[in-house]
Amino acid sequence: MQITAKASFGDRFLIKGIITGFLILVMLIPSVFVLNLVEERKERQQEVIAEVSSKWASAQTLSGPFLIVPYERTFIDADKKPAVVTEQLIVLPEQLMVNGTVQPQIKQRSIYKVALYKSSIKLDGHFDLKNITAGENETILWSKASLCMGLTDSRGIEAQMQSTAAQMPLTFDAGIPENGLAERGVSVPVDLSKVLADGRLDFTIPLSVRGSESLQVLPLGKTSSMQLRSEWESPSYIGKFLPQHNPDMKGFDAKWQVLHFNRDFPQIWKNRSYKAAEYAFGVSLIQPADNYAKTMRSVKYAILFIGLMFGFFFLLEIMLGYRVHPVQYVLVGIALIVFYTLLLSIGELLTFNIAYGMATFATVSLITLYAKQLFVKWSNALLIGGFLFGLYAFIYVLIQLEDTSLLAGSIGLFLLVALAMYFSRKINWYQQPAAVVAPEEEA
Repeated sequence: MQITAKASFGDRFLIKGIITGFLILVMLIPSVFVLNLVEERKERQQEVIAEVSSKWASAQTLSGPFLIVPYERTFIDADKKPAVVTEQLIVLPEQLMVNGTVQPQIKQRSIYKVALYKSSIKLDGHFDLKNITAGENETILWSKASLCMGLTDSRGIEAQMQSTAAQMPLTFDAGIPENGLAERGVSVPVDLSKVLADGRLDFTIPLSVRGSESLQVLPLGKTSSMQLRSEWESPSYIGKFLPQHNPDMKGFDAKWQVLHFNRDFPQIWKNRSYKAAEYAFGVSLIQPADNYAKTMRSVKYAILFIGLMFGFFFLLEIMLGYRVHPVQYVLVGIALIVFYTLLLSIGELLTFNIAYGMATFATVSLITLYAKQLFVKWSNALLIGGFLFGLYAFIYVLIQLEDTSLLAGSIGLFLLVALAMYFSRKINWYQQPAAVVAPEEEA
């Protein structure tokens, strides 16, 4: 009979352990729902950003300036008669210098903030016309050339665009001749025959443009340089080339230098297109903290979190001799899941750190009070509350670390397993400890 009782006791905790493991897997279902909810709210934020940006101006990429020089080519057609076709030369600048300032504009839409900007930019440089020669049976139409400036979204142009080329004032018009470099932008006719003697066309183009998310430039010059300054404190440098930058509490000052060796297209070409957009570089105005990204990372730890908490409850059951019903496990699991909905909803209104602190305080308080009813003594309840708070602090540190989170998480889990092994080392899993006396046995 004694052996049967011991086996019965061991079997009971084996069954309870299996049930606890099953409940951990069951809690995966609501955690997936929360993960989908975070994705849905993030998509809603992107929709709002896209809507506001569509009414302001989209992300801007400056392509230019460049020259489109038409030329006539004479050939013998299929009927053996002379024919003339007009084609294009694309001429890029010998030197391009871009200097600008970016003024952030934060727009509020519902509960979302959208980062927009206004910029004042000046483009200086020159074209080298000495090396442009007509081929056999070709005639270059110097007087019908166009000075073009590609722009992703022309709605962002805030003032009349004027240029000085070869000391001649020029005013740009909307639209750009078809070319293989930029689909949209502005252009102005320019008579290059007046500067052929010098073989050089200098230009200065002031530009006031607004946009959203990012501002980039194509390195069209044989030597291209850009300097951007802004009050934005959290820039993200994007594109093929990284700048020398001086970030400080007042913003950033970034400088780029790109040579024609660093890209894969020439300074002059005829009747073809290149994927020049691949070589764009610039800055993205990102929000200092992406609450959705951090919330998403914390939700991904949910199953680990619930598993550790349920495991702690299970060990306390064995060590203290109290019984916790599976329904009570489920209620604790639901409270742990609700933490993430609190984190998400509060984080949409406040910062992630504040939201995390408030959600942690609410969840730890709730489960600590509930544990008081399950384990009778305040010391037991506070032990559970302290363990739960430690888990939240541990997950918070992992979220902040980002790059080294795997290392920190692995070390943390190793220590937790070591503690579990240490405190459970004297448990006889086949019979009830002598120190544990069930209430009905006392009676």
